[in-house]
This record gives sequence, C-alpha cells and structure tokens, in this order.
Amino acid sequence: MTDVSPDVRLAEADALRAAGHPELIEAASHMLAGAFGKAEPLCRIVLKRDPLDVNAMRLLAEIGMEVGRLEDAESLLERALELAPDFRLARGSYANVLGRRGKFEAALAELDALLAADPAHPGYLILKANTLVRIGDHLSAIAIYRDVLSRVPATAGVQMSLGHSLKTVGDQDGAIAAYNSARAMRDDLGDAYWSLANLKTFRFSDEDIDAMRRSAARETVDREDYYHLAFALGKALEDRTEFEESFIWYRRGNAIKRRLITYSADDNQSDMARISDYFTPDVFDARSNAGCQSRAPIFIVGLPRAGSTLLEQILASHSQVEGTQELPDIISIARRIADKKRAGDPSNYPNGLSGLTDSDLTALGEEYIERTRIHRTDAPFFIDKMPNNFAHVGLIRLILPNATIVDARRHPLACCFSGYKQLFAKGQHFTYNLTDIGRYYADYVGLMRHWQNVLPAHVLHVQYEDVVADTEIQVRRLLDHCGLPFEGACLRFYENRRAVKTASSEQVRQPIFTSGLDQWENYEPWLAPLKTALGETLQTYKQ
Repeated sequence: MTDVSPDVRLAEADALRAAGHPELIEAASHMLAGAFGKAEPLCRIVLKRDPLDVNAMRLLAEIGMEVGRLEDAESLLERALELAPDFRLARGSYANVLGRRGKFEAALAELDALLAADPAHPGYLILKANTLVRIGDHLSAIAIYRDVLSRVPATAGVQMSLGHSLKTVGDQDGAIAAYNSARAMRDDLGDAYWSLANLKTFRFSDEDIDAMRRSAARETVDREDYYHLAFALGKALEDRTEFEESFIWYRRGNAIKRRLITYSADDNQSDMARISDYFTPDVFDARSNAGCQSRAPIFIVGLPRAGSTLLEQILASHSQVEGTQELPDIISIARRIADKKRAGDPSNYPNGLSGLTDSDLTALGEEYIERTRIHRTDAPFFIDKMPNNFAHVGLIRLILPNATIVDARRHPLACCFSGYKQLFAKGQHFTYNLTDIGRYYADYVGLMRHWQNVLPAHVLHVQYEDVVADTEIQVRRLLDHCGLPFEGACLRFYENRRAVKTASSEQVRQPIFTSGLDQWENYEPWLAPLKTALGETLQTYKQ
C-alpha cells in the first residue's frame, strides 16, 4: 500500500465505520497485516449482499493490487468511480493502479485532480512523487518528498523514498542522510541498512555492524527486516575482507528471500526451450514486412550485474542517445500474448504470435514506441535496459525490426555471484539460490546462441571484461553497431550526471576500474553448487 501518514489511515478506517461495514473494517485489518487471503472473502460477502457497494469494490481492488491482479483492480475502481465520482479514496486507488500498469499520464491526471481539491493531502502527494519516480522525474519527486516531510509527521518510508531518489540523481550525501534519518526512526529497519550498503561506496562503522547484529538477533525482528540486515551485513563484512562470515550472512539472507518467492528453474528452462523452438528462421522470413520501422530503441539485454549499466552510461553520453531505465513494456506485451489468467495457467507465449497479423505486429511496435514516450525527450535514440528482454529478442525483431539489440555479458562466476549478493527491489527471483542462478545463466547463454543462429549479426555481444581491458575499442564497436558516429564523451561517461536507478549508479559515475573483476574469487570455497549448475557453460560462455 502507499506509504502515508497514520492520520490518513485513521481517516480511511473512520470512513469504513461511517459506512457501517464491520466486514470491511475486519478486511482492512487483515490487509494491513498482509493476510490478503483472509481479507478477500470478506469483501466478496459485502458485494454479494450489495453488488453496488463502492467501499467493498475499492478494498477488493486494493487486494488485487497487492496480489498482482492489476487489470481486475483497474476495472473494479472504474466501476466504483462510475457509481461514485466523488469517492476520493477510490480515485486515489485508481491513480495508484494506473501507475502500476504503466499508464503514467492518466495516473498523474487523476492525482492532479485530487490535489486540486486537497493540495496538502500527504497520501496523494506521496503517490504523485512515486509516480514521477517511475517516469524518471526524480527532481520533482524529491521536491514533493521534502515538502511532505516538512509538514506532516515524518515516516521512515518517505525518508527511504527520498533517499532512493537522491541516490539516483547522484546526491550520495543526501541519500545517506535520508537513510540515516529512516533508521533513526526505527533502529531495526533493515531496508535502511541495506540501502546504505547498496550505495556500494558506503562503509559501515563498528557501531553500525554491532547495531545490525543486535537487530538481527532479536526474536521480534520481521523477516523482511532480517533479510535486509543479512544482505547489509554480508556487504559490510565483505568490505572488511571477512569473507567467510560475509558469505554466511549472504547465504542467510538469500535463504529467507528464496522461501518467500515462487520460482522454478525447471519451468524457466522449459520456457527458454519453448521460445527457442518457436522462433525459427522461417518465422522471421514470413514476417519480413511486419513491424514498426522506428530505429529509436536500443535494447541492452542480459543478466543483472553483467555491466549493462556501464554500457547504458556509455551510450547515454552520446549526443544522439537518451538513457531511460529498465522499461517494462516489452515484458508487458509478452504477458498479453501469453494470455495467462492466473498463476499456474499454461502460457500461450510465444505461440500466440502465430495468431497475429503483420498489421497486429506493427501495431504492437507502435504501441511500444508510444508507451515509452513519457520516459523520453526528443533525442533520436533511447535505451531500454530491461535485462530480462533477452528472452524476447524474437518478439522485438518482429514488432521493431530496426531496433538495436546489445547483449551485455560477464564471466559467469562474477556475474552470478554478484547477482547472488544483490537484494533486488523486485523480480529477478532466480538470484536467491546458487543453483538457480547458475542454471539461469546457462539457459540465458543457450538462448543467446539461438538468437545468433537465427538472426545472424542482429545482436551485438559485448563482454564486460573486454570493455574493462580496452574501453575505446569496445566503445567504437558498440557505437558502430548502433549506427552512431564516435564521440569522445562516450569515453568520459563518468562525467555524465544523468539519473541512474540501478545498483551500479555510483560505480558508473567513476572511471572504469579493474578491482571488481575477480571479487568472486574471495568466495570460491563456497561456490561449488554454482559451478555444478553452470556445467559446461563455465568454459563456453563467450561462444
């Protein structure tokens, strides 16, 4: 749910009481406790009794947002607002789901309407700031976060959001101050410690490490706080070269996180095989006249922690190229084609592409260009750095045949272990187990070989270690693949002060260094499961 002040939550509870809904009050209580399975039936009891009850619709939509049924949530809220156009809580929830579904302009329009009537409402202000963050307007978001913090009782969540945006725009001192303010409000707030660790350049004091250990040892510590603390302790002890204890904490954090997510390496392997089987040369030959002809997108694909942020920073330092962020739009299109109504349903991707006409494929490409427009200005080219798009190279080729695609690759042990010790804000569920991440890397390399076979020379493979060893040669090679003239600024990428949202944000604001290439070797005694899972890929990953 949106992080708002306690006063806003009390007002929401008062509204439910005034509506005379004991079931919905109980449902709201379950929602705050994260028990969505208990909350949903209570909302449905009310709706069965009164199908036009807008309070029940709104709470059911909130549950839908929490469990990932965003389309259902949007429909429920649209219906609630048809029945009660002045229902502000529903309109706030509607703005939230629009933003979650990538409909940012519509979300901001709803929020501006709400703020026109109540300019100081902290919940709407925070939701607007969060939406601005999602389109990359961090400076405007920072101003809103600071405004809210100056006028309402401070919350650790808003301080954390402020810190994340300050980090993204390169204000490391401001980010550290915000994270420290958050942990001062709650000394066992694991996310505050992890966010400091995730700056990569921050070093914890002895007192900080003792405080994290004390918090992690408390019987009352929340699981989410615990795994954040575990990852932060792993990083703090790594910086002190205490590698054995560091690995113990990384392993603890990963083990808890793995239990909280759903991921199957077998299912992923089957998905990759199905994609490989479908996309034959005949598929591309038959669709040679399909697709939006725009040359604007440059896709950087691969695995997280493989050097993609460095390649993005190099390209975004070119006068004709704009860096955006990891855009969800290709994955969103693939999910529509998959047509899965609920978890566990069989996927229709990529086979569902066979039912689309050339015009349909062109429309999907045009939709992608239009949906991503809000993240861009007027540069001729823009970068989409969603790493998981490596699975969708075939889809990209069909709907955007002139797009540029770059595969950012890194030594498997370096890449996989870097992913293993990274706590991701969302997604990347394969990273929380050494065997899972090793198998994923092997499946990724196998699929990239397939793309090279069926789309020769369409995807440029850039090896991170080669960029470090001879930056200029690799930069020229990268620019040639993109059809761009060489510019010296691409070699001075560290001078580019653009916003960078990923875990490498501070590292790409510095010249290339070699010290990170072999950090995995410090942990080699414990990496046998990873090596076993990688198998022959450990020797053939460059092919």
